[in-house]
Amino acid sequence: MTDVAVRVSEEWLALREPADAAARSTDLVREVRTGLLAGPLAVVHDLGSGTGSMVRWLAPMLDGPQHWVLHDRDEHLLAGAVVDPPAAADGSVVTVEERQGDVTRLRPDDLAGATLVTASALLDMLTAEELDRLVRLCVATGCPALMTLSVIGRVELSPADPLDDVLGAAFDDHQRRTAGGRTLLGPDAVGVAVEMFRTLGTEVTTRPSPWRLGPRSRHLVAEWLDGWVGAACGQRPELAESSVGYLARRAADVEEGRLHVVVHHLDVLARPQGGSR
Repeated sequence: MTDVAVRVSEEWLALREPADAAARSTDLVREVRTGLLAGPLAVVHDLGSGTGSMVRWLAPMLDGPQHWVLHDRDEHLLAGAVVDPPAAADGSVVTVEERQGDVTRLRPDDLAGATLVTASALLDMLTAEELDRLVRLCVATGCPALMTLSVIGRVELSPADPLDDVLGAAFDDHQRRTAGGRTLLGPDAVGVAVEMFRTLGTEVTTRPSPWRLGPRSRHLVAEWLDGWVGAACGQRPELAESSVGYLARRAADVEEGRLHVVVHHLDVLARPQGGSR
């Protein structure tokens, strides 16, 4: 993606990785395992891979030898990705290679030989045009595509606070912002992607994949809250003053183990009619 796209840190990716792993739908993995991967070697192209959390999560749940190709525009993140790949579910070898580049500019040749395409927390950072290109690219491979952890604009905090809904709406507007000539789809992206896949003749299955955070995830909750409120205030600066008291109240909730947060996502499995190629 272009330089105006959001950049993420290794620290944030490492902090959220356990929550991501717990949230992703294992139902869809069972569908991938059941006849969707054909051939002696599974070749998995992971788009927007960051430091490789998807291969660490998914490879140990798939049988047989696997070769993963990690695509990301951030060479720094790729440099630290999967130094020691996990083994497959049956003990088979998993190999990994990294390819630096803009995932929205990939061509069919870039995914030649793929038996599965994956992505995690990617769709909501795309524009409608970029998502259209990505969906068409996935369909052109003729193999399944597993797209996980797309936000859908629903967050639940308990105990509730009067500012929760206001900040949530402002955050969603921030997710849909226009920057550098790019208008992001944000929480609308996954619904748009599902319709695009279906229009192009693929079978689509969706499953919820919510983050469920509580006292055992205090550091993640605190970091997420700062980012959530910061983005909301960036979109609506008039919220900045009231957000100071809000963050103080929420910090007390976190410290005392009272705060529970559910961040709703949706996972999508799109596959050719009749299964894999």
